[in-house]
Amino acid sequence: MAMLCMDFPRELGLTGRLNARYEQRTPLGEPRYTGSKPEIKKFMRTILVIGADRGIGEALCVELQARGDAVVAACLKDSPALRALGVEVVSGVDVTSASAIAALASRLAGRRLDVLIHVAGVVFEAKLGHFDYDAITTEYAVNALGPLRVTEALLGSLGEGSKIAIITSRVGSLGENMSGGLYGYRMSKAAANMGAICLAHDLKPRGIAVMALHPGSVRTEMTRGLTNAAVGPLIEPIDAARGLLARIDELNLDATGSFRHANGAVLPW
Repeated sequence: MAMLCMDFPRELGLTGRLNARYEQRTPLGEPRYTGSKPEIKKFMRTILVIGADRGIGEALCVELQARGDAVVAACLKDSPALRALGVEVVSGVDVTSASAIAALASRLAGRRLDVLIHVAGVVFEAKLGHFDYDAITTEYAVNALGPLRVTEALLGSLGEGSKIAIITSRVGSLGENMSGGLYGYRMSKAAANMGAICLAHDLKPRGIAVMALHPGSVRTEMTRGLTNAAVGPLIEPIDAARGLLARIDELNLDATGSFRHANGAVLPW
């Protein structure tokens, strides 16, 4: 059984490369900016990314910081690379721990969150006849209950106009399951999708929009070791992050409760 969790050792030394990347993206003649000194917007939003240690979560923080948002990166361990870019990093955020999430909520008390993005996830690959039910329980605890636990704890920081994005997966779609496999991951992501719909209904009267998002198949520590049949062709985290942010920027109450691909396609439940 291949096991991939949220707390793999970091392999990315990003700071120098990211600064160079953002300078290269700056159009000729416009003010240049780097990942560590982003161009400041007139109206800065506060965005919390849950599961920002690496991969998609880290890439989201990099993009958000570069465009001038105030980013809070909630990490299971830590992220020196994000700290070097000036991102506010909160370490020790385990989405399965009530005390860890209570501590996060206490730290953020009195601060408005404009966007809450749930990224933290875990996957275990095991075939029928070789299941590890403790592993499947962990998938549920992280992938399905994690977003619910965090959102409930942070309701006091969310208000009219806030947005919640739950990064799930199209493998949690009942209508698109044509191959089987990845039982625990599929089932936990289907549960996360249902949680997103329920939150959308409950929070719409408060003016809070919720969306479930599929990032695509992304080259991360979590997908390393999975079979090609399980994940398909892979894209880079930074490309997934840009697509996800485009969808989050578009999100409003008219679209609340929807399930979208990072490329904009509407996905079946």
